[in-house]
Amino acid sequence: MCGIVGYIGKRDVAPLLLEGLQRLEYRGYDSAGVVITSPKASGLKMVKAKGRVRDLEAKVPARFKGTTGIAHTRWATHGAPSDENAHPHMSADNKVAVVHNGIVDNASDLRAKLTAEGVTFLSETDTEVLTHLIARSPAEKLEDKVREALRLIEGTYGIAVLHADFPDRIVVARNGSPVVLGIGEKEMFVASDIAALVAHTRQIVTLDDGEMATLKADDFRTYTTEGTRTTASPTTVEWEAASYDMGGHDTYMHKEIFEQPEAVDRVLRGRIDERFSAVHLGGLNLDAREARSVRRVKILGCGTSYHAGLIGAQMIEELARIPADAEPASEFRYRNPVVDPDTLYIAVSQSGETYDVLAAVQELKRKGARVFGVVNVVGSAIARESDAGVYVHAGPEVCVVSTKCFTNTTVAFALLALHLGRIRDLSVADGKRIIEGLRKLPGQITQILEHEEQIKKIAEEYADARSMMFIGRVRGYPVAREASLKLKEVSYIHAEAYPASELKHGPLALIEPALPTVAIVPDDDLLEKNRAALEEIKARSGRILAVAHQEQEKADRTIVVPKNEDELDPILMGIPLQLLAYHTALALGRDIDKPRNLAKSVTVE
Repeated sequence: MCGIVGYIGKRDVAPLLLEGLQRLEYRGYDSAGVVITSPKASGLKMVKAKGRVRDLEAKVPARFKGTTGIAHTRWATHGAPSDENAHPHMSADNKVAVVHNGIVDNASDLRAKLTAEGVTFLSETDTEVLTHLIARSPAEKLEDKVREALRLIEGTYGIAVLHADFPDRIVVARNGSPVVLGIGEKEMFVASDIAALVAHTRQIVTLDDGEMATLKADDFRTYTTEGTRTTASPTTVEWEAASYDMGGHDTYMHKEIFEQPEAVDRVLRGRIDERFSAVHLGGLNLDAREARSVRRVKILGCGTSYHAGLIGAQMIEELARIPADAEPASEFRYRNPVVDPDTLYIAVSQSGETYDVLAAVQELKRKGARVFGVVNVVGSAIARESDAGVYVHAGPEVCVVSTKCFTNTTVAFALLALHLGRIRDLSVADGKRIIEGLRKLPGQITQILEHEEQIKKIAEEYADARSMMFIGRVRGYPVAREASLKLKEVSYIHAEAYPASELKHGPLALIEPALPTVAIVPDDDLLEKNRAALEEIKARSGRILAVAHQEQEKADRTIVVPKNEDELDPILMGIPLQLLAYHTALALGRDIDKPRNLAKSVTVE
């Protein structure tokens, strides 16, 4: 969601902050702002603007110099997008500036109290409350002022604070929203995402919830919100600045779709055990006895991660013969679930910071559950909170709409399913069969991507549709759900996904020539059942686009994909539908990398 960037050192800070904001544009935002100072300055200087970072940059005056600063891209929660509601927020005496990711749940009560005490608010945001609380604190040290203000706050936050009386430092804090420190040579950085840091340093420290830090040009220290010192050792991130470039593609989404063969090869690398037709997943910390004691698997994720979990649950049931299901993490913790000690809970998140998933993990841990993480970002909150887990190694994903991370997550689930299956009842022969199928995936994805022009023409045919239906049966249904979501996210065309077996129980009423249906038709034991669904649609004059392993007679158009093992086919069948969504959006002139109203990492509830 919102993005934070900060710097303290000797360099001219404004260009650094603006560059950092540009690297965070993929997170989704509606306004931006920057505030700077220096040890020799007489106060804080601030510029804010509704719109893109380029709109902010156009407003920054030529003589906007400083060596310390914080900046922000905002995704609106409290108050519409506007210059006034943009961050940073400044106190009435122009001494305190705050940038904030998250939501202050008790902002209304605090605003009423402060207004009664004579404070005039200049924005509709919840964040401005925090600014005034810090400014009005009688504490002598900036760290204590921030700490006292945070004690009054209910909700989530990742914050960075500047104070004109303390120009030698930036104070930051985290509770539920990511804060990452970048360690340089006599300079320090802070951001909400390592994307803003890797151009300058690969040495990072990730704050935990309830942790604060003070950054000075030549040093940093971390401590709890209660003041107890904590130990933080920098780690080296594997991603480089070049990973965030478009690499000759017109959009990040296009680049990331075409990175999938390499990404899938990366998630498989070093994990396959040919000798035993099994896999090595070193991060699991799950021995054979513990694996055999698992009686059920529950997978929790949101959006695309939830859909990857649906595919993962099916693979775990098929290969390991353990009952498994997936559920939206955003719903799970609100229904007072029964937490079973024999259930393995798996939290899925591309960023590793998705608030709904993180909150579910924390609730499960509180109740004594065993929780594994399947995430992309090393050192992220969910990775740290989980007992063990698997990194999916997709590399940085910049487009708001997830493609390669979804695919790598499904492959990671295939590895996990194979691992559990070989410990339990999956034969050596079946293990070898699945491994051979996994090894084919990168080459088969490349084959699919070579048919981009065909898929582009099909997308242009369907771009005038106001709504589309996606159907699949058993293995195909999660693919239909994810494809439906992709089309909605990036093209803004309404789409629904249904099990093909449910058509006659209601959705057939929608079928007409104006409503195209995309059917997932794998060549498995349900092929004839799926063909019967196509017959039902065609009998009602419906248009059909099939994604199948062979041409489908009843379909108006068929995208043919290579055949793999039945259990792994869903991984491949989603690839052409990513391209379908992409080229539909392109035909409609959408902002593909930054769809309206959406953010890459949802760090608020």
